[in-house]
Amino acid sequence: MLERYEVETFLTLADELHFGRTAELLHVSTGRVSHVVKRLERRIGAPLFTRTSRVVRLTPIGRQLADDLRPLVAGIDAAVARAVDAGRGITGTLRVAFLGEWTAPVLLKAVALFAERHPECEVEVREVQLFNSRPSLLDGSVDVLIASFPFDGMANGPVLLTEQRVLAVPTGHPLAEAASVSLEVLAEHPVVQYPDVTSAGFKRDRTPDRTPSGRPVPKGPAGNTFSEMLSLVALGRGVLPVGEHTRRYYPRPDVAYVPIHDAPPIARGPVWLESNTTARVREFVRAAADSVVR
Repeated sequence: MLERYEVETFLTLADELHFGRTAELLHVSTGRVSHVVKRLERRIGAPLFTRTSRVVRLTPIGRQLADDLRPLVAGIDAAVARAVDAGRGITGTLRVAFLGEWTAPVLLKAVALFAERHPECEVEVREVQLFNSRPSLLDGSVDVLIASFPFDGMANGPVLLTEQRVLAVPTGHPLAEAASVSLEVLAEHPVVQYPDVTSAGFKRDRTPDRTPSGRPVPKGPAGNTFSEMLSLVALGRGVLPVGEHTRRYYPRPDVAYVPIHDAPPIARGPVWLESNTTARVREFVRAAADSVVR
């Protein structure tokens, strides 16, 4: 078994690739860092780093060990945090966010109920955009996000909001006056794309590569925010499947919303990083679920 200080030393050096900076971060001497690394290498039976007077690099074995250890350490840290939360009760600060104006009322109802139940826990509320929603969960600046499912790689809470899908088209588009359309029309028009950082599962759900019958869907340009994407629609650069709440929260004279009669509804609810499942997060998700039936 590796000692915690050995794992911490190894992973810090794997990130920094510099003995001096590693020693400074860990508040030890460079000799101590070197001793720990050499001891690990003797135990494993292979070099973990190649080092010269100027450069430190991970060996393939060292890189694999670092990749294997990081999620384990994160899991241990999260488990300890959850235990601390459980022992102390629901205190501290919970950072929650919404993605899309139509999710804000659902989030605020959940915040109100959570605050009623846990007045000693401060709740920070913010809005995120398409391009920074996932990074905000990964870097810990947001604990829980109310967003659309699927959200790849994240824990998903209960469905709090559903809505039918509509197709956003320019007001002068041939489809603008249609009573409804099929998903098959996506094969006949470029489809505006979500930012590259958006998860693959979400893109497949919203802007699929093929229609239900297998016809390829042409890709239009991408936008960084939802407003940018609707502006691309208004400019005639493509069409875009969206939720029906877009009519209310993004009314535009240059965009029409046509019902899609054969598309499944969109589901929205809380999402969060699995390793960040603290007592605060669990209680907020419970409050969110309870708030929709009040």
